[in-house]
Amino acid sequence: MQPDLAIIEQWAKEAGAILREGYGKRIHIDLKGPVDLVTEVDHASEDLLVRHIQGRFPGHTIITEEAGHLAGGAEDCWYIDPLDGTINYAHGLPLFAVSIAYMRKKQVVLGVIFDPMRDELFSAESGAGARLNGKPIRVSGITDLISSLLVTGFPNEDWTNDRTNLQYFEIFSRISQGVRRLGSAAYDLCAVASGRLDGFWESHLKPWDIAAGALIVQEAGGIVSDLDGEPRYMDPPYNIIAANAALHPQLVRALKNGR
Repeated sequence: MQPDLAIIEQWAKEAGAILREGYGKRIHIDLKGPVDLVTEVDHASEDLLVRHIQGRFPGHTIITEEAGHLAGGAEDCWYIDPLDGTINYAHGLPLFAVSIAYMRKKQVVLGVIFDPMRDELFSAESGAGARLNGKPIRVSGITDLISSLLVTGFPNEDWTNDRTNLQYFEIFSRISQGVRRLGSAAYDLCAVASGRLDGFWESHLKPWDIAAGALIVQEAGGIVSDLDGEPRYMDPPYNIIAANAALHPQLVRALKNGR
């Protein structure tokens, strides 16, 4: 028995309702690291999703941000980020999302990302296109970097490494119309898929950050790769570039030249 997109969309909305209910209220926050937070709402959202998956697909593996690796069969695997954008959430900034991806035989085939504050449901099925609230979406048609608006993020490792994403942020700020840092890789990928932003790069992410969003970008006509332009973004250290077909090689080239 395999999942379908509709049931994952429903689960994402239920988890999103938990995030929306807790937003703006006093919540318990723990520190996993100096800039790595987890809240009671992360746990509540994740618990809901894990219960749903284990109840309906008890033999599947689940990889989540908080609970870690819940072992199951080798062919079916779920990646869950119950609250992507926890720092935003904890500070009352309404930009965060629930991200759910289903992988079959090492290929992500279903992806759903829900932004509960804007009631925006991004979804994709392999070979069937990407949608926002049921309507098809496409990546932008921008063909040159100087006309593009880009987005990136800064992983926790940046604050302990000598070589950080700040250097690439500066490079791209000089050769594009601007670079945004929104605080949610899942949302960043959806913004690229829907043409709101033109390209995204980031390094040292986690698989649950990007599994669903990468599929949504690809099904919206975009290209997704690691920083070298290879299709290994779901392998450690989970580096990623996502953009339309015209901009993608330009992003790869600029990153290589900046290293």
